[in-house]
Amino acid sequence: MTEPAFEVRDVTFRYQGVTALDGLSLRIGHGRRVALLGANGSGKSTLLRVLDALYFPEAGEVRAFGARLDEAALAEEADAFAFRRRVGMVFQNPDVQLFNATVFDELAFGPLQLKWPRARILDAVHAMLAHMGIGHLKDRPPHRLSGGEKKKVALASVLILDPEVLLLDEPTASLDPESQSQLIETMIGWGGGAKTMVLATHDIDIVEDVADVCLVMQHGRLVAEGAPADILYDVELLRRTGLIHAHRHSHDGQHSHLHHHLHRARLG
Repeated sequence: MTEPAFEVRDVTFRYQGVTALDGLSLRIGHGRRVALLGANGSGKSTLLRVLDALYFPEAGEVRAFGARLDEAALAEEADAFAFRRRVGMVFQNPDVQLFNATVFDELAFGPLQLKWPRARILDAVHAMLAHMGIGHLKDRPPHRLSGGEKKKVALASVLILDPEVLLLDEPTASLDPESQSQLIETMIGWGGGAKTMVLATHDIDIVEDVADVCLVMQHGRLVAEGAPADILYDVELLRRTGLIHAHRHSHDGQHSHLHHHLHRARLG
């Protein structure tokens, strides 16, 4: 049997004594497009950081590409560099990963670290600027961009390295509808749909468009797994995990009853 891209076995992680992942176990296969669903505080973002080797669990084991992923495995600079080349992450807040003087420099930074030839870097940066529709921003300082523009630049700075795995934390959060639609189209088309993508989101409106499997998290545990069509129509599961809410309506001024609100309008 082919090794999965990631395997998480009984992983526990705590922030200052507060449990974020609680004996979590799951597998993410190569080429799968996985949506991590859960309310705020369910452990989605923590899991992404564990998969990106930014955090290491205090208990349990994480394996990436068939090998153990821990501090010892990344102790050598060459090994850490090789892993970072294969796995790219886009954070919820793009300000934490944008630090160069211009958008052009931001996209060129990764290829420069990989010591690509100058001509290759220039070709790759110009191609990515065009692909993401941000060529007009190339000389702008990233900190002066809008939220949607920053997210596009952050994503472009990762995609230019063509990683095997793309991790995204709330990629559509705080974006206007047009920017959301553009970002979704980019995610759908990335790697011809053949690469591994894991996105953490509580926005269930986008899931059927971008994912082929859903992992539902609650209190740091995996509580459900399945195809988007199965998970998104399980109203009780969505209600129980805080992904939808029941609201009370009054129809005649005297009698009222509860409706579950599930908004799933498509974007783009």
